[in-house]
Amino acid sequence: MEQNTAGRKGLNSNQLKMLAIVAMTIDHLVCVIWPGYPKDWWIIGLHMIGRLTAPTMWFMICEGYCYTRNLKKYVLRLFVFAFLSHFAYNFAFGIPFIPFQTTVFNQTSVIWSLAWGVVALALTDDRRFSFKQWQKTMIVLIICVITFCADWSCIAVLAILAIYSHRGNLKKQAEGMMFYVAMYAAVYFLFIDKVYGLIQLLVIICIPFIKRYNGQRGKWKGMKWFFYLYYPAHLVVCGIIRILLHGNIGVMIGG
Repeated sequence: MEQNTAGRKGLNSNQLKMLAIVAMTIDHLVCVIWPGYPKDWWIIGLHMIGRLTAPTMWFMICEGYCYTRNLKKYVLRLFVFAFLSHFAYNFAFGIPFIPFQTTVFNQTSVIWSLAWGVVALALTDDRRFSFKQWQKTMIVLIICVITFCADWSCIAVLAILAIYSHRGNLKKQAEGMMFYVAMYAAVYFLFIDKVYGLIQLLVIICIPFIKRYNGQRGKWKGMKWFFYLYYPAHLVVCGIIRILLHGNIGVMIGG
């Protein structure tokens, strides 16, 4: 079950990114309007739609790593983006800007993990560095510790590595990704909320869309910068909605 990269039919990267943006916006708005873990079927349904976002972002990070012309600029851009997004993300959900005042979980946005995911890809890529296997393992473990505190934790980094290592084989990409997502879902199920733990497994719904990826960027070259602007901007709007509806309180784990 290989990705459809031969022709122009299907979905290009711009369309996949827009899908992730829409799903992300729905998920985040639901989080701030109906905080906690409500069990209304339609709220759960909206959060299910939100599960499209993370795996699509992981997939596109791998594609970005493959196609970037300047890896250093790509990594730097992601880290600057992660720094700016930290404040927008924490404002959106009522999480203190200074980490670890409340918990070690969910202290910054997933962009932190995405940036380190690219670093992990580069440092374990034999075409770029000649580390031994034990050194690669130590590098990944260190990066997992560094990203543990972010949204989706170090699972995002591990999923990115799994997706990239099986690039071109969607079945193995899905299996590798779901292995790590299942770990995340188990922790969520045991320590946070059982229903919402199971919801995390719904990231699998991204597979039919990624399967239709045609390897094309799309005509609009501004999508990259649009996402960099939209991500923090929509989080600021979410933060304003949170304060208007609930006051300055945390509405998500970590707050």
